Amino acid sequence: MLMPKRVKRRRQFRGRMKGAAHKGNRVAYGEWGLMSEECSWITSNQIEAARVAMTRFVKRGGKVWVNIFPHKPVTKKPAETRMGSGKGSPEYWVAVVKPGRVMFEMAGISEEQAREALRLASHKLPVKCKIVKKEEAVNANESK
Repeated sequence: MLMPKRVKRRRQFRGRMKGAAHKGNRVAYGEWGLMSEECSWITSNQIEAARVAMTRFVKRGGKVWVNIFPHKPVTKKPAETRMGSGKGSPEYWVAVVKPGRVMFEMAGISEEQAREALRLASHKLPVKCKIVKKEEAVNANESK
């Protein structure tokens, strides 16, 4: 499970997810990418499930890049606890994903294999996704 080694503060505010992604909005390393079309929190378990789905389908062929990391802690209070007495302890970690963010990239495999692997990965994620090619992602972001 992905999580930071060390953080400055254990608990964070929830924050807002408005606007589109300004960073990580183009395919940088691979030939194919999985781009988010919505904003959401993606947990470390969901990132790992999508990564495993992709690598299993390509049977360790090609290369996979994971471009998101869960930096944000989500806290939770214990069940049947009364209100008050402070904020809960960190329960899991999430990555904040905005529309246009390329979350996963692949290279070294055929187009059909890449599309199917990324489709399987998108089913593991709580956001609508689209599969983009390296030059398509650049053009789509510049037209917005």
